[in-house]
Amino acid sequence: MKHARQTLADLLLAVDNASRAAARPLAARLLAVSKTRDADEIAGLADAGQRAFGENYVQEALPKIEALRGRGLEWHLIGHLQSNKADAAARVFDWVQSVDRPKLVAALAKHRPDALPPLNVLLQVNIDDETSKHGCAPDEVDALADAVAAEPRLRLRGLMAIPAPFADMARRREAFRAMRGLFDALQARHPGIDTLSMGMSEDFVPAIEEGATMVRVGSALFGARAEKK
Repeated sequence: MKHARQTLADLLLAVDNASRAAARPLAARLLAVSKTRDADEIAGLADAGQRAFGENYVQEALPKIEALRGRGLEWHLIGHLQSNKADAAARVFDWVQSVDRPKLVAALAKHRPDALPPLNVLLQVNIDDETSKHGCAPDEVDALADAVAAEPRLRLRGLMAIPAPFADMARRREAFRAMRGLFDALQARHPGIDTLSMGMSEDFVPAIEEGATMVRVGSALFGARAEKK
């Protein structure tokens, strides 16, 4: 418990320092990437004060969400979502950060229960045009955003990206700056958006410096990734 609390405090301080250095009005939000972690590990961070957790797979997340129900946690789906899993995702997640096609927009809106608040949505952008990565093309953002904004059961919050892991940080910064440009342009059309999710354990500081309002950190919080069972 003490280790989790100190690790979280150190990460939050680093995020706050990077946000202040970049003259940002608000500190970036920290999303704890809990994929491959069990409910007890997540509970340890929750006890230390972390509220938002990110999962890659719907089926892996479901038992954790159920085990930790009632603790006021916020669950984000950050991995690729297949349309046939949209039903479950729309019912249990608070955010889906990986929306990248109109079919998925329609499926999430259809299955989001009326009893829940609108589902928070980020559009995933394949900013480096990697064939191995999911995400819409930059020139598809406006049409996809309009589709989300037209759905009462969805709430457009902004953009997400996983830039190519270039060893040269300057090249990653180029992608972060490109995403910031897309975000600013989208915000001019949809003033309500407020979230640019980019940056992970090894590059969240430059991501914040270039405009990230949310960073997704896993190994720096939990330690080396646990092997899948």
